[in-house]
Amino acid sequence: MSSLPQPLAETIEWRVESAPVDYPTALAEMEARAAAIFEGRASERVWLLEHPPLYTAGTSADPAELLDPRFPVHDAGRGGRYTYHGPGQRIGYLNIDLGKRGKDVRNFVHHLEGWMIDALGDMDIAARRAEGRIGIWTDDRQGREAKIGALGIRVRRWVTLHGFSINVDPDLSHFGGIVPCGLAEYPVTSIAALGKKASMTELDAALARHFPAFIGRLRRCPTGVEQCETGR
Repeated sequence: MSSLPQPLAETIEWRVESAPVDYPTALAEMEARAAAIFEGRASERVWLLEHPPLYTAGTSADPAELLDPRFPVHDAGRGGRYTYHGPGQRIGYLNIDLGKRGKDVRNFVHHLEGWMIDALGDMDIAARRAEGRIGIWTDDRQGREAKIGALGIRVRRWVTLHGFSINVDPDLSHFGGIVPCGLAEYPVTSIAALGKKASMTELDAALARHFPAFIGRLRRCPTGVEQCETGR
């Protein structure tokens, strides 16, 4: 299990689950933790886990994009459309207090994407953002642009809920029950499908390595600057 460097370990909990967690259980605990953070009763947390196979519906989900509800479908309460979660996919739920980190949601989302991209880079994956499309993208083995990571965020009283997913080695056929994130024209891929070493432990270590840089970039952006890139 990866650990955070000091002094982050003193203020942010880094929790990794060894067994799949039911979605309703995770959602309830995440909501409770966010409330406790707002009330000053708990520390911020990064929670890394896997779920049993399921689909989640964001606030913009279109019922027509639920093609085959072969797994349970849960209302997520986050932004976005339909997503799949299941074994072999690393889920990261983030309870981060933006109240003390700049109160800038766009900055948070931008650097969350950057954190995922940097971690995948350590796994020898050339990942990137795509203009006008949510998520993290790369080229698959057929040269097609494919989605390897997703993110969906909710912010309540300046504490974040939900987070991201990265496909390590899930059953990619399970994505066929939905139009993932409403983007029917793009395939989904994974670290394993790209022919790379698919290790959840190694991905967790990469996420831990790049976490201090990510959290350090969360601040209020100057007027007209949405992402607060390093050096600006």
